Amino acid sequence: MTEIDVARLRAETRGCENVVHLNNAGASLPPAPIADHLYAYLRDEEMKGGYETADLRHDELEHFYVAAARLLNASPEEIAFVENATRAWDMAFYAFPFKSGDRILTTVAEYGSNLIAYLQQARKTGAELVVVPNDEHGQIDLEQLEALIDERVKLISISHIPTGGGLVNPAAAVGRIARKHGVPYLLDACQSAGQMRLDVEELGCDMLSVTGRKYLRGPRGTGFLYVRKNWIEKLEPPFLDQHAAELIDSETFIIRRDVRRFENWERFFAGQAALGTAIDYAMDIGLEAIQDRVFSLAATLRAGLADTPGIRVADEGLVKCGLVTFQHDRLECEEIKAAMSQKGFNMSVSNGSGTKLSFMARGLEAGLVRTSVHYFNTDDELERFLGVLRSL
Repeated sequence: MTEIDVARLRAETRGCENVVHLNNAGASLPPAPIADHLYAYLRDEEMKGGYETADLRHDELEHFYVAAARLLNASPEEIAFVENATRAWDMAFYAFPFKSGDRILTTVAEYGSNLIAYLQQARKTGAELVVVPNDEHGQIDLEQLEALIDERVKLISISHIPTGGGLVNPAAAVGRIARKHGVPYLLDACQSAGQMRLDVEELGCDMLSVTGRKYLRGPRGTGFLYVRKNWIEKLEPPFLDQHAAELIDSETFIIRRDVRRFENWERFFAGQAALGTAIDYAMDIGLEAIQDRVFSLAATLRAGLADTPGIRVADEGLVKCGLVTFQHDRLECEEIKAAMSQKGFNMSVSNGSGTKLSFMARGLEAGLVRTSVHYFNTDDELERFLGVLRSL
């Protein structure tokens, strides 16, 4: 396995000079090559025009599809550029024609926006949302999942890494169950893309959504949707434009047959080009090496927090990722965030809206401090973070 050159990667991350960035699950610090690519594209739009720049940089825009396919072990013909992971996920989910009596299976730790979508469709169509219980590790219970599958189940939809903690759901095992029973499977990979190796053949998912701004270190306002070839024409997108469909006459239109039926004509073109570069950047480092380093740094941070008086680490899961959450027995989460921010540490607070059902099940009313490490973080940064936290 390739050794990560942390010194080089930090030198290429200009923000490391200013902050200790432990908010990579929110939005990571873009590396200089990706940021410079974005700036250069925007400067071309300023000086040459937007349409003209898209024509001149056509190959870069098309390269995004090749890069995203390489990231997932998919085909470029299975990739659609969408402005963020939630909208990408929406384009797939809302394409399913649910009816009364249909069932959607999900997890206790499901993302809040996804849960709102399930409930909205259940209200509109009469479909039923079924939350699969957790196992003893806090992840989806695979035996319970399989026991719940019958002819009424029309979709299995889960978050690979929920936003509110270190849990990594066993996505590939869920995929094997979905394939065994012939149930379509939608995977929200918003937090896992860029910190874990993702292979859609191993995962067994039929649809997968990704954001650019988190562990891929791309621009905000970027993301994409993967749809397996045999599902593309089975799913009619919830809304269409002249890019996704062709107007034939006053009464007729034809939806395009490829995966770009899930795209909009107008988009963040500079972001699309830069996201392709960001994916290349991650792939050149190596996803397995990235995962090993991120998971190792997170384990170090958890251990340090566990040894800190007054701190309770709140992460669940048999496998734990780069997200590390905790509570303090005296200080409120927002107090900690504000105090640490003044000392140059970036982090976030998870107030439960992102994983409402999980927070309710665990009795977490006060929220959690969420830190999230990346490969450019260092042991020294974590020691400094723990030292300042202990001094509060």
